[in-house]
Amino acid sequence: MSMSDPLADMLTRIRNGVKARFESVEMPLSTIKVNVAKVLKDEGYITDYQVIEQEVQGILKIDLKYGPNGEQVITGIKRVSKPGLRQYKKNDRIPKVMTGLGVGILTTSQGVISDREARARRIGGELLCEIW
Repeated sequence: MSMSDPLADMLTRIRNGVKARFESVEMPLSTIKVNVAKVLKDEGYITDYQVIEQEVQGILKIDLKYGPNGEQVITGIKRVSKPGLRQYKKNDRIPKVMTGLGVGILTTSQGVISDREARARRIGGELLCEIW
C-alpha cells in the first residue's frame, strides 16, 4: 500500500517513539526525510541519524534525544503543510513557533532549512512542520 504523506508518517513515528521512550525509530528512506532529519540534528532535537542502504529502498534510522533526567527533548511535533492544503510563507510572514522556543522547518529554493535560517537569508518557502 502506498503512503499518501510520507513526511507525516515520519513525524508520527518520531512522536510515538519519544512518547514510548524508544532509543531510535526506523522508517523508509527518502531525500526529504533525510533533509528534515539533518535540520532536526542541527537544531538539537535528535542525537543523530543514519542512512542504511538496502536493495529496493533504504532505511532512515533516527536516534532520539532525551534530557539528563530522561525528560523529552521533543514535546510536540506538528505537520503544517499537507498534500491537500499546502502552506507557503514569505520570508516576513514565517511564524515563530512557541514565540521562538520551537523551530519551523521549510523547504525552499535553497533546500530544507529552519525558520531562523530562512529569516536570516530572507527567503520564504513551504512550511513543512513545526517542532517544539
